[in-house]
Amino acid sequence: MRIIRGKYKTRKYGIPKKFPSRPTTDFAKEGLFNVLAHKMVMDDLKILDLCAGTGSISIEFLSREAGTVVAVDQNYNCVRHIQGMADRFDCKDDLLVYKSEMLKFLEKTNQKFDLIFADPPYEYAHHARIAEIVFERELLEEDGLLIIEHGKQTDLSDITHFDFSRIYGNVHFSFFQIDEEDE
Repeated sequence: MRIIRGKYKTRKYGIPKKFPSRPTTDFAKEGLFNVLAHKMVMDDLKILDLCAGTGSISIEFLSREAGTVVAVDQNYNCVRHIQGMADRFDCKDDLLVYKSEMLKFLEKTNQKFDLIFADPPYEYAHHARIAEIVFERELLEEDGLLIIEHGKQTDLSDITHFDFSRIYGNVHFSFFQIDEEDE
């Protein structure tokens, strides 16, 4: 795995064997960040990375100096790995790591975010619930963006605040945002 752009560009990092998480491919990650570069100003953002797994997305945001990241994963090995990445990349001040199930975290947090990225397992049965909680609890700042990564078997286009989707190989990203017309 590698960092695509920013201050950590081209730095590579390994993932332990039998790691309990599936990393977002470099191809999909590059596509995602190209969309984000055209969709919003990536400066001084508060970002939530749910099901953070390998920490790949969190570190990519930090490499681009996009702001601060809260990374959440329920697996102890993932949390330890992300904390190790924060040490390795010397970004502990900008990367807060929590061990929690993502829906419970969303139901309890009082923080608001500019961008929420969720990458649950593709077979996860509650992709839509992520969006429901985010918008019910108003966890996004004004003009905030929710992105849910999922497989081809999941269709989120009928969920409230769905904006558009992008496909990169087997990786699907659904984007959600409150339009002025929705308010």
